[in-house]
Amino acid sequence: RGRFRSFDDWGEWENMDKWGHLMTAYTESYLAYKGALWTGIPQKKAVWIGAGIGTLLQTTVEVMDGFSARWGFSWHDMAFNTAGTVLFTSQELLWQEQRLLIKVSSTRPRYSEAPITDPRSGLTASPQEAAFDLYGTNFFEYLLKDYNAMTVWASINPHAFLGKKAQDSRFPPWLNLAVGIGADGIYGAYGNVWTAPDNRTLNLTQFPRHRQYYLSLDIDTARIKTKSPFLKTIFSVVRWVKVPAPTLEWNSAGEFKFHPIYW
Repeated sequence: RGRFRSFDDWGEWENMDKWGHLMTAYTESYLAYKGALWTGIPQKKAVWIGAGIGTLLQTTVEVMDGFSARWGFSWHDMAFNTAGTVLFTSQELLWQEQRLLIKVSSTRPRYSEAPITDPRSGLTASPQEAAFDLYGTNFFEYLLKDYNAMTVWASINPHAFLGKKAQDSRFPPWLNLAVGIGADGIYGAYGNVWTAPDNRTLNLTQFPRHRQYYLSLDIDTARIKTKSPFLKTIFSVVRWVKVPAPTLEWNSAGEFKFHPIYW
């Protein structure tokens, strides 16, 4: 810990952490809002309670980072936190529903287990070892930490925009169109030089970093009709998770890919 300070972290992790901030603030605001509604608080008051709790939770994290000797208070993080909260709040006030959802999925790539020796430091390790040290090994660690695995989605519900035509439309009210952003080849915050626990470094710049952009189908689980209160609760809680579906990918390496099922 140290004195409170701010720092410029724009460009770290190909900015995937920023999209994670937006998704987290959005989801926290939404879940807090649903909790407030459950207690009987009127809709508009519940919206502002949700927005306030989402803002409070994320700002607390940023203030703690501000007192960290290794990090600092990030205005860019706060901007994306605010964007997530505003996206939730504006939709509830305008439409009384979420027509555009922010979701997350995580498909971990197969990291190479082939050892690489850094001629400068003498360290021998594999890309997999570096990735596991950076992002963790179990599912719940890498779901929100592995920036090579994470995809953040904007999931749009076309049926909600049909207005009076919605009743006559054959378009399923639960079917969404999703666009996503991800990245690959990230083995360090700014560059692919991994620092091992013994402080020796491993140069992994032979693995290029690139952005990934996705187009996919999705399901808004909260719009699935059911009479079961239990299922309604489950469908509402898991609403922030992208459903696996066929997906088109384009990346900054100039490649087009089709994934029969991608999550």
